[in-house]
Amino acid sequence: MTIPLADLQAQYQSIKAEIDRAVLEVLVSSRFVKGPYVKAFEEQFAAFTGASYAVGVANGTDAIALALQAVGVEPGDEVVLPANTFQATAEAVWMIGARVALADVNEETLLLDEATLVAALTDSTRAVIPVHLYGYLAPMDRLLPVAERAGLSVIEDAAQAHGATLHGRHAGTFGLVGAFSLFPGKVLGAYGDAGIVITAREDIAGRVRQLGDHGRGAAADACGRNSRLDGMQAAILNVKLAYLDRWVARRREIDARYREALTGVGDLVFLTRNEGCEPAPLNVVIRSERRDELMRRLEESGVQAKPHYPHALHQMGLAALAHYAPGDLPVAERAAARVLSLPNYPEMTDEQVDFVIDRIEKFFTRA
Repeated sequence: MTIPLADLQAQYQSIKAEIDRAVLEVLVSSRFVKGPYVKAFEEQFAAFTGASYAVGVANGTDAIALALQAVGVEPGDEVVLPANTFQATAEAVWMIGARVALADVNEETLLLDEATLVAALTDSTRAVIPVHLYGYLAPMDRLLPVAERAGLSVIEDAAQAHGATLHGRHAGTFGLVGAFSLFPGKVLGAYGDAGIVITAREDIAGRVRQLGDHGRGAAADACGRNSRLDGMQAAILNVKLAYLDRWVARRREIDARYREALTGVGDLVFLTRNEGCEPAPLNVVIRSERRDELMRRLEESGVQAKPHYPHALHQMGLAALAHYAPGDLPVAERAAARVLSLPNYPEMTDEQVDFVIDRIEKFFTRA
């Protein structure tokens, strides 16, 4: 049996007729940039998340960068973000000339929490980017008071959290702006690069839209860029958004199946969710001291499993983070050496899940 980490072809086949019809409609209309398909997706995504405004952009990295600019983060300002995230979170800060300050994460959730945020703050900090990693929400109800006391703008990196909630509120609706990637492998993904931001404030939404459209209509000193959601991708996303709730529900079922079977097996540790969080598990994330060996054994069995992420940001050799030394962010460093993402996608069958479980159980029992 061959089981990929994600199966985009299986997803396409499950909704092929609707996707093909939507693509053909865009081709016939030739409304490829801006236009009705983008507007429809923005409105539907805003309604889905409970946000007042949504603005489509070219990708998730731009979503963060434009959000930072829109809330007034300037070159030289310091932005705090967790050390265990995809490098794009930091890249977005550097793109606008701001500086990255890294925070460690909670041992059980692997997410930024109030204690690790406070420890990372300096007099130069102007914003914080909580990352809702793996589809689990950071404790926004505890982070927001810290940010308010410090006068920080809060931009949520919700690139992996489409459909996830905290106390009934959708990811991305707690801070000034929520930034989403719509990369194909995400919980909600386009068929190419795409992104979207959500906000409760009309002025921020308007600023994002201006800056992402070459800065047209903005102040003369605004540094805009070409970052617009394609009409074709918007039409595809309009189809897929209608399925998101059921896809998230299936991801949760698969996650629960793994947990029920593998809790207590070997030295495996699963993520702990923050109180009130209903996750949208992008993958099923485990930790083990024997991560690399387990990953090799699974791949030999036809199961694709990958570490997300094998290096904390300060372990990647990036010049801008060279001042961090080994041991400065111990939880993130330990996680990088132990995390492993297991397959979890809506089209995955119970038989496939059980196959992965069986191979993991055999790995530990035969050790």
